[in-house]
Amino acid sequence: MLIVITELWVKVGIANLMKSDEQLEHIKKSLGRPTHEGQNYLIYSGDCIALMSRMTDSMVDLTVTSPPYNIGKEYEKLLSLDEYLDWCEQWIREIHRITVPNGTFWLNLGYVSIPQRAKAIPLPYLLWDRSPFFMLQEVVWHYGAGVAAKRFYSPRNEKFIWYVKNSDDYVFNLDDVRDPNVKYPNQKKNGKLKCNTIGKNPMDVWQFPKVTSGQNRSSKERTSHPAQFPVAVIDRIIKASSNAGDLVLDPFLGSGTTIEVALANGRLAVGFELKEEYVEMAVRRIESAIKRQAQERAQRTLFTG
Repeated sequence: MLIVITELWVKVGIANLMKSDEQLEHIKKSLGRPTHEGQNYLIYSGDCIALMSRMTDSMVDLTVTSPPYNIGKEYEKLLSLDEYLDWCEQWIREIHRITVPNGTFWLNLGYVSIPQRAKAIPLPYLLWDRSPFFMLQEVVWHYGAGVAAKRFYSPRNEKFIWYVKNSDDYVFNLDDVRDPNVKYPNQKKNGKLKCNTIGKNPMDVWQFPKVTSGQNRSSKERTSHPAQFPVAVIDRIIKASSNAGDLVLDPFLGSGTTIEVALANGRLAVGFELKEEYVEMAVRRIESAIKRQAQERAQRTLFTG
């Protein structure tokens, strides 16, 4: 029996390797030589719309990204609100085209002011009717620290919009992201446990600390990028909305969190980033994470083998 299982895993491993080679090679044929490539990932420096326009249909299983918010950060060019929304519609439609039929798109955006209309309106609310995806759910990321306000409630959240291409057929690995912190894990009804033994559904409000900066409170995962995703948030998304061997895309790669987490979970990854300095930052971070993960695996083997 052990031999049969081992042979099965070998076959699965070979199949996944062939899949990865074929997918990434196909992307390289479409886009040319990447700025950087490593085992199971590619990074391209350039405009994401131009790059995605050269990709063939139905290639990407999951896209996770957070584009510039159009609020004057150092890495963005300010546009009028209408220009910004038109630009967002362009790259969202490209993501839709290159997404597989049962694929998924997770979009994170913050808030923007509209003169005489709104102090801080969530940008996804201005884009909902410009996306060809089916909007499945809004997830609120409660990050716990931020601006201390005096004339309004202190902001402590951002929105993630969970889009799918097919409302009846999409990946959702709930058991992979269940929350083990159950208040009454042994509570029964009619002799049966009321809750799942793995844990509870994390619900649509996620509490993860943001990546902080500062001499005394800087997060361990902090890079010099001014708008960095926490690993924990992206880890939950990738585990729930993709499977091992799937291709994950981040068209606004930034510091490289998406690729780092995708690789750690056995996915393939492709990232696009306009600013070359961020590409270099992402490469250093990803390669460092790969070495660290290899060392951790070696340590586990030493004590379990």
